[in-house]
Amino acid sequence: MKLSLTGKSIDRVSRNLQRANGAFNEQYPGESEARQPIHTVYGGAHLFRADSAKKLGAVALKALKDYAPDPAAFARALQVEGGRSGQRDLYNRVVEKLKREAVEDFRIDFEDGYGNRPDPEEDAHAESAAGEVARGLAERTLPPFIGIRIKPFTEELKRRSIRTLDIFLSTLVGWTKGRLPANFVVTLPKVVVPEQVSALVELFEALESGLSLGRGVLKMEIMVETPQSILNSKGECALPSLIKASEGRCIAAHFGVYDYTASLNITAAYQSMDHPACDFARHMMKVSLAGTSIWISDGATNVLPVGPHRAANGKALSAKQRRENRETVHRAWRLAYAHVNHSLMQGYYQGWDLHPAQFPVRYAAVYSFFAQGLEAASLRLKTFIEKAAQATLIGEVFDDAATGQGLLNYFLRGINCGAITEAEAQSTGLTLGEIRGRSFMKILASRRIPPL
Repeated sequence: MKLSLTGKSIDRVSRNLQRANGAFNEQYPGESEARQPIHTVYGGAHLFRADSAKKLGAVALKALKDYAPDPAAFARALQVEGGRSGQRDLYNRVVEKLKREAVEDFRIDFEDGYGNRPDPEEDAHAESAAGEVARGLAERTLPPFIGIRIKPFTEELKRRSIRTLDIFLSTLVGWTKGRLPANFVVTLPKVVVPEQVSALVELFEALESGLSLGRGVLKMEIMVETPQSILNSKGECALPSLIKASEGRCIAAHFGVYDYTASLNITAAYQSMDHPACDFARHMMKVSLAGTSIWISDGATNVLPVGPHRAANGKALSAKQRRENRETVHRAWRLAYAHVNHSLMQGYYQGWDLHPAQFPVRYAAVYSFFAQGLEAASLRLKTFIEKAAQATLIGEVFDDAATGQGLLNYFLRGINCGAITEAEAQSTGLTLGEIRGRSFMKILASRRIPPL
């Protein structure tokens, strides 16, 4: 066989590729193996209590029972097709979820959901909210994910924002003797330049040192709510530089629909989750952050499922008022259901909820989405595992583990939120131990398939 390239030439090219491939893999490690919540609930800091998640779940369950007391009524309200068995299964899964874990992620809000208040008042609420988190941590009433949203680092609000962060964390750590809740995060809103992200990193370092926290324990989310979060002044995509400025502390980017559309001078009547301008921003976020392990989250439906009539002074509502309440709630449910599906179809598995009556719709939409794709995803993952094993048998290297992790994460998301049972996940040919291990690479290793 005749060859023209020398070993020296091949080695030089190989070394260059090794450096480039290594840098790429470091920047794009693939999807995170960690659990991602499917929603975030925002609530004003002045209202937060240690048992808020439990109370919100009770309100959500009552709303479901009041406005859709059985599977058929729920299906009619959402205009979901399917037989009685499918309707019953969906309804039962939603009810079970609301009873077990209605809130997956809660953000104690010192920004839009709180407003601008006198400094002594915000100081007091930062302190009291921290105390409630400490109590919830001790009593095990907190949701699996929790954090705070501070005010933006604008010239007008930066000092107020920093002070709130300091009071909250100092008080919390004082009460808990240095413990933070699992999956605790600080949300930085309305980010426009990397220096705002760098500033939060610097504050984290100072707080970790001053409060004797482990280095790197404080994590952040950024909010994409302005055109400058999408494109910077040079016309470049801004998101990679924002993530880089976090020095590995940013775990997620959340899209703020209404601030974003308002900043584009879109009038209030047309500010909605499905506006084309929002899809452009979503696509920019998706493309620029794909493979980076940064979670992305969509926004919220701002039309709340709340009826216009309330009984006063112990009097019962009339039949007409009850009907109008039901029709109003069902319209809002259908809108939210469409919005959640719009997000899911674009690869956004997380979004915001603003009211507990939205929870049943969030879970119904997610569960239906997973149910529709379960058979195809099961076959694809099973085939993927077999393909990796076959590559081993013939002495080849299986080099598509990132796609395998993505498929595995589909089942992990579904299991975590209750959309997929463990038995259904096992139809892929994986064991419960492999699924709970959360890592496709570990599955390859355990099956004696050589990792990359």
